[in-house]
Amino acid sequence: MNEVSAGARDVRNGSKRLVVLHGPNLDLLGERPPEHYGDLTLPALERMVTDEVERVGWECLCLQTNHEGTFIECVHEYRHEGALLVNAGAWTHYSYAIHDALELVDCPIAEVHLSDVFKRESWRRRSVISDVVDFVVGGKGPEGYLEAVRLLISLADRR
Repeated sequence: MNEVSAGARDVRNGSKRLVVLHGPNLDLLGERPPEHYGDLTLPALERMVTDEVERVGWECLCLQTNHEGTFIECVHEYRHEGALLVNAGAWTHYSYAIHDALELVDCPIAEVHLSDVFKRESWRRRSVISDVVDFVVGGKGPEGYLEAVRLLISLADRR
């Protein structure tokens, strides 16, 4: 797993930390088809997100895993943070286990996709997690992540 920043705080103590969870194959950004994912690498994307989060005085923790169980354990571990941004990759379309884990999160959640999944293969057009997140941003490339960060922090600050 990739980790950028640390220092856990419970949301009940006023957490100002946004946790980003990246799912399968996102560690290979920069090598994946650029027409869908662009040419930005995961470390570069995480740096952009972290800079945006820190610009408003929050902390950022970015994690990536290719293992569904590890992803679920991260959701469990970070369910009380200030906000959660998830790109579950292909798990978005079929993982009811991730859906059930996200139901337990008590902070704002964004589902984010670099590509426009609704203009791709038919199996990608269905998300089994969208009904347990606060909003979905897709098809905007890295800018979609920054949009999600701003919306998540706004939602969290109103709670």
